[in-house]
Amino acid sequence: MSLLPLTFIFPLIGFLILAFMRDKLSEQAAGFVGVGSMALSALCTLVASFSFLTSYPAGSVMQIPLWTWFQVGDFAPGFSLSFDGLALTMTGIITGVGFLIHLFAAWYMKGDAGFARFFSYMNLFVASMLLLVLADNLLLLYLGWEGVGICSYLLIGYYFHDRANGQAAIKAFTVTRIGDVFLAFGLFLLFREFGTLNIQEIITRAPEMFDINNPTMILTTMMLVGGAMGKSAQLPLHTWLADAMAGPTPVSALIHAATMVTAGVYLIARMHPLFELTPGILLYWVGGVGALTLVVAGFCALAQTDIKRILAYSTMSQIGYMFLALGVGAWQGAIFHLMTHAFFKALLFLSSGAVILAVHHEQNIFKMGGLRKKIPLVFWCYLVGGGALAAIPWVTVGFYSKEAILWETYATGHQVLFYMGVFGAFLTALYTFRMIWIVFFGEEKTHAHKLKGISYWLPLTILLVLSTAVGAWITPPLQGVLPESFGHLLELSGEAHGKHTAEYIAMGAMLLGLIIAALLYVVDKGRMLTKFKRSTIGGGLYYWCYHGLGFDALFDIIFVKPFLFIGRLFKADPVDKSWMVLPTLASIGNKVFSRTQTGSLRGYAASFGLGVAVLLVLVMMTVV
Repeated sequence: MSLLPLTFIFPLIGFLILAFMRDKLSEQAAGFVGVGSMALSALCTLVASFSFLTSYPAGSVMQIPLWTWFQVGDFAPGFSLSFDGLALTMTGIITGVGFLIHLFAAWYMKGDAGFARFFSYMNLFVASMLLLVLADNLLLLYLGWEGVGICSYLLIGYYFHDRANGQAAIKAFTVTRIGDVFLAFGLFLLFREFGTLNIQEIITRAPEMFDINNPTMILTTMMLVGGAMGKSAQLPLHTWLADAMAGPTPVSALIHAATMVTAGVYLIARMHPLFELTPGILLYWVGGVGALTLVVAGFCALAQTDIKRILAYSTMSQIGYMFLALGVGAWQGAIFHLMTHAFFKALLFLSSGAVILAVHHEQNIFKMGGLRKKIPLVFWCYLVGGGALAAIPWVTVGFYSKEAILWETYATGHQVLFYMGVFGAFLTALYTFRMIWIVFFGEEKTHAHKLKGISYWLPLTILLVLSTAVGAWITPPLQGVLPESFGHLLELSGEAHGKHTAEYIAMGAMLLGLIIAALLYVVDKGRMLTKFKRSTIGGGLYYWCYHGLGFDALFDIIFVKPFLFIGRLFKADPVDKSWMVLPTLASIGNKVFSRTQTGSLRGYAASFGLGVAVLLVLVMMTVV
C-alpha cells in the first residue's frame, strides 16, 4: 500500500490531538505532536516519492482511490488521490519546508500561552494544503482550498486580543473568499460541460471538446484565474497579504513559502490544457496581471518600514513572476521558481523572526541596526536569502529560476512583459539591499541578545544551503506532466541566440539596483532620500507607496462605504415597514368611518337619502 495518504493523515491526526487535548498537554508534548506529525509526513512523502520515481515512467499518474465521498444521482466524487510529477514537487515543498518551519516555530513560540492551539492550526493548515495538491478531482481540491482559507484566518488572527489582528484576519478571509466564489463558478461551468470534476478526465477531454477561444472555455478560465488571484494575492485581490503579517512569523513563513499563496499557481499549472485553449486569458489575465503585480509590489516594498511587510510585498512580487511564467507558457519554469522561492522565502521569514526576537519584538527596521555582530548566523541567512531574492548570479538559487522566467518571456517575443520583469528585478535589488543594510549594518539602535537552540539554527542552516546554487540542483520531475516551454525548445535545437542577451539585461538591472541602493544608503547615508521625502512630491509618493498605492482606500470608496451606507439604510428594515402601509390605511379608514357612528337618527336618515340620490344619478347616467 502507498504511504501517500499518510502524508496528510499524520498532520490531521496531529491537529485532532492538539485540538482536543491542548489544555491537558504540556508545551513539550504539544511541540512533540506538532513537529513530530510533520516529520512523519515529510518522511512518508520522501518514501512515496522515491517509490513513484523508481516504479513509474516520466509523465505517469498514480491514482489512489480511498472511498466515495458522497453520491447525488450520477455525481459521485471520490475521496481519491492523484500523484504525478507536479503533485510530487508540491508535496515535497509543503512537507519538507513545512517541517523546517514547524521545527523553528517550536523555538519561536516557546512560552506562548496558546502553544498547543498554534500547532493545531499549523498542522491543519498543512493537511489542507496537501489535500489540495493531491486531490484527483476539483471538488476535493476545493475542500483543501477552503481549508487553507480558514486556517489562514485562524493563524493571522492568532493574537486575537488585539483588535487590529482580528481585523487583518477578517480582511484576509473576506478578500480570498471573493476569489473562492469565482472558483466555485468555474467548477459549476466545468461540471455542466463535462459532467464530472475529475481532473484527469477534464484535461484529457477538453482539447477534444472545445476549439480555441470557445466562449464557454473563456468564461471558465476567467473564473479559475479569479480564484487563483485571490489565493496567490495578485492584483486586484492582493490587499490581504501585507496585513496578514499580523500573525506569528512562522505563520507568515508557512503561508508565503509552502502553502496558501502557491495554491493559485498550482491551480493554473494543473489545469493548463484549459488555458492553452484560451491564449488571450493566459497571456493577459495571467501573464499581464503577474507582470503588473510584480512592479506594484516592488514600489510598495520600497516604502515599508516593517521588516515582515517588506517580505510580504516581495512574496507578492515573486508570485507575480510565477504568473508571468505561466502566462508565456513557461509552465515548468513557474513551478521551478515556486520551489526555489519556497527555500529562500522561508529562510528570510524565519530569519526575520529571529531578528524580531533578538530585538525584543521590534519590527521597525529603522529601530534596528548593527545586528550582524550580535546574530551572525541570521546575518548570513539574510545575505544568502536576500541574494536569492535579488537573483545574485550563479551563487544563489533565485538566479537560476528567475532568469529562466525572464528568458522565456524574452524568447516568446513579449517585450513589454519582459521589461516589466526586468524593472521588477531592479526594484527587488533596491529594496533588498535597503532592508539588509539598515537591519544589519550601521549603529545599534535597539539592544539585541544572542540566540541559541538547535530548533533555531538547524532549520536556518538547511534553508541557507538550499538557497544557494545547491538548491538549483533539485530538478522537479515535470517532464510529461507540463508542456515544454518555447525557450527550452529553442535551447534544445541550438537556436537560443538571445538567451545571453536576456540574461545580461536582467543582471544589469539587478546590478544597477544594488549600485543605486549602495549610493543612497552607504555613500549618502540616506540624506538625499530624507530630503526627497520632505518635499511635496516626494512625501506624496512615499505616502502612496507606503499605503500600497492606495488600493485599500480605493476599495473602501468603491465597496466598503457603499456597503455600509446600504447597511445603515436597511438597518430599519424599510421592506418590512412598507407592508405597514396596509394596516395604516385600514386604521385611517377606521378612524374616518367611526366618526359617522353618531347615534343620531336624523343624521342616519339624511345620509341614507343622500346615498339613494347618488345611486339614482348614477343609474340615470348609465341608462342615458
